[in-house]
Amino acid sequence: MSANLIDYSETMRRIMQHPTASFSNLAEGLEDIHVRLPVASVERLHGNLETVRRELNLSDQEIYLFCPTETEIERLTEQLADLKPVKESRLHLVKGKLTAGFSIQLETENRKQKIGNKKIRPANKNLSNSLSNSSSLSNSSSLSNLSNLPKDFETESFKSPFSSFHFQLLSSSELFNRHEIRRPKHRQLGQVIDSFLDLKPGDFVVHIAHGIARYRGIEILMKGQQEEEHLHLEFADSQTLYVPISRINLVQKYVAGNKYKPKLAKIGSQLWARHKKAVQEAVFDLASEMIELQARREAKAGVAFPADSDWQREFDASFPFRETNDQLLAIEAVKHDMELPRPMDRLLCGDVGFGKTEVAIRAAFKAVDAGYQVAVLVPTTILAEQHARTFAERMQEFPITVAALSRFQTNSEQKKIVENLAVGKIDIVIGTHRVVSSDISFHNLGLVVIDEEQRFGVRHKERLKLFRDSVDVLTMTATPIPRTLHFSLLGIREISNLETPPENRLAVETQVVRFNDELIRSAILRELNRGGQIFFVHNRVYDIEELAGRLQRIVPECRIGVGHAQMPDDDLENVMKAFVDHQFDMLLSTTIIESGLDIPNANTIFIDEADRYGLADLHQLRGRVGRYKNQAYCYLLLGRNQMLHSQAAKRLRAIEEYAHLGSGFHLAMRDLEIRGAGNILGTQQSGHIAAVGYEMYCQFLEVAVRTLKQLPPKTVVEVELDLPGVAIIPMSYVADQRIKIDLYRRLTRVTTLEEWNDLRNEIIDRFGTPPPEVQRLLVGSKIRVLAHGYRIRRIKLESGIAGDSGYVVFDYVSQPLMDQLREKLKRQNRTIRFTQDRHAYIPMPPNLSRNSDPNIVLHLVVEILSEPILSETTTL
Repeated sequence: MSANLIDYSETMRRIMQHPTASFSNLAEGLEDIHVRLPVASVERLHGNLETVRRELNLSDQEIYLFCPTETEIERLTEQLADLKPVKESRLHLVKGKLTAGFSIQLETENRKQKIGNKKIRPANKNLSNSLSNSSSLSNSSSLSNLSNLPKDFETESFKSPFSSFHFQLLSSSELFNRHEIRRPKHRQLGQVIDSFLDLKPGDFVVHIAHGIARYRGIEILMKGQQEEEHLHLEFADSQTLYVPISRINLVQKYVAGNKYKPKLAKIGSQLWARHKKAVQEAVFDLASEMIELQARREAKAGVAFPADSDWQREFDASFPFRETNDQLLAIEAVKHDMELPRPMDRLLCGDVGFGKTEVAIRAAFKAVDAGYQVAVLVPTTILAEQHARTFAERMQEFPITVAALSRFQTNSEQKKIVENLAVGKIDIVIGTHRVVSSDISFHNLGLVVIDEEQRFGVRHKERLKLFRDSVDVLTMTATPIPRTLHFSLLGIREISNLETPPENRLAVETQVVRFNDELIRSAILRELNRGGQIFFVHNRVYDIEELAGRLQRIVPECRIGVGHAQMPDDDLENVMKAFVDHQFDMLLSTTIIESGLDIPNANTIFIDEADRYGLADLHQLRGRVGRYKNQAYCYLLLGRNQMLHSQAAKRLRAIEEYAHLGSGFHLAMRDLEIRGAGNILGTQQSGHIAAVGYEMYCQFLEVAVRTLKQLPPKTVVEVELDLPGVAIIPMSYVADQRIKIDLYRRLTRVTTLEEWNDLRNEIIDRFGTPPPEVQRLLVGSKIRVLAHGYRIRRIKLESGIAGDSGYVVFDYVSQPLMDQLREKLKRQNRTIRFTQDRHAYIPMPPNLSRNSDPNIVLHLVVEILSEPILSETTTL
């Protein structure tokens, strides 16, 4: 051999010295000696636990089952103990990872072997030892830690234990369909929910002092000798008010539902003050009731669930997706509540497809793992079946019994389920209002999960109130809530808000189109060509079969199933199961699919006669697709020659415009009712919301909560500035009017220097170096924060007399804080004079005057106010 070549024996010796050997195809002719391993896949060995048990029982091979953790080995040891391969000691559990299973089949004279030990155990013999020490197998043709293979491994003269018997290497992750999906580390931030961003000329707004007005746009007016942007508001009797942009915090967008058209207020009228007082009293009563309810609940003894077990950690780790930050926070909060000795009552809010179900599943697992039963209430039969299948699939590797209880079950089946619930044979029951019927009793109920509680009747809600007194309750709603309401409710109810979409989730492409055979065929074929499925929603039963025939003629190659609520229960159940099993390509149905149905393979939906639906309904239906990483499509179909009502046209434009992820709240705010507020606060509050608007209602609620809980008032910076220089955001710097309004509002809401610095850096990062007028706007915001630390209400400049340069004048509230400012200025060799009307005068340097460079003047004010003194105990 050439000196540069290594012979086969030396190659094999070196391979045995390394922990991993990778096998791949080699081009012929490179070596005279080849190692031929007849490797076959084991694709049929996967599915749920019962399928895996059945397939393993039929195998006559030696089986090595790789499990990622010791906990999983212990669990599978228990669940597979009665199988034939176990009794014959042919099934070995190995700690390690294997991406895809494979088998090697060699017929030799040593094919049959007698093994005497009759219990399941880690892999035996020398090969067993080497495999049990393995930590990772990178692909289906790689073995780990082969350095301990027996010395009789050979081809021809070099014998291998591989040739002595047939064997399979399997992965528990593959068997149970638990493949981790790798996600990029970058996370998309949740979208800030703020109804004010959608303010357009003509919209109703609320001025805190004067009442409801109509917004007419932004205009630039002269204030003294300076230009400043103002909000143009129109009140009753064509009265006009211009609000400086620096006081934009006084104006809110009016949101209270399209059913209620407000009357414009009269400036100076006492009616607005009476409305506010009435709402404040009602909100105070509501907050008192909620706080009292919370206090009663905290005083009662509930279930204190133990900390997470090994099984819980194993179950959490088996989730095949990467959780969003919001999900992780919600899961942590729910588990913390469950471990407390008082009954939990947490509200979980989130847009469609944002991961609420996984939070509920982990809570349910925690309850069952601790020995308690779980009841899951859903509004529809279809959703009950969907959740039952989802829960069962997630928990199939664990000894947990999940049952569905709805009209899909026969009377005898329901009777059996009720009996098993009473004796504790069922761990999790998922169903409609049937679950809260009077004949239902639980052996050891610990957790109740309620999906869309507002859709249950009054009688059922009374039954649910009884649950809240003794067991933990997790309520889910698909309507996200704005941060104003979220903060308002903090302290009187536990809330988790999911605002971040899952990684790699794409927005559903939404189009409003006329019913067109060619377009429908093209869209359906596109979905079929990528192996997907289609929803077609038609909400009339009497002609749904006729439409099915028409669609079959348009796309003959498409398998169509029809489902609606008037079908016999067995037929509807069979149709839904067949669609889930991909026996149908298209499901033509009524709106029975609206709530919670999760079929990741369905990524195209047609909504026929879309003008007949409300915005919330359209948003829920659209949420049935786009549940995975594939691009999804939603087609809102209209008749060929149909004339649209103006309100219907507005709804369709809105659903098409708000197609981005997390748009549920924006649509709810545009719909005829504020579903989020109604769901969370109760419909009895809708009249009060209509009187003053949604945002002001939330502010009143927050004030009431803080008052009742004896908390300090929320920090609000209200400092009026009358300083030189134009301080605006020009169109040349930020062209989008919505973004400009958002930036103005955020600048007025800054309360600390840290917040100010973060916002300043964000503006520079998004829009570049700010021009002088934006720089002055930023400095003005900083001055307000500094002045608020001294409880200063207004800052202005006054001209001097008798040769004086002029004065910086503070209109202040707290004399003690001004005394502290005087001491600070004394160390800077500056003087300050006070008047009886609480005005402080600070002389300007001789080289400065009111007409000096505005930037220098602003810098002087910042220098005077730097290092503000903030103290909660300061006497005002």
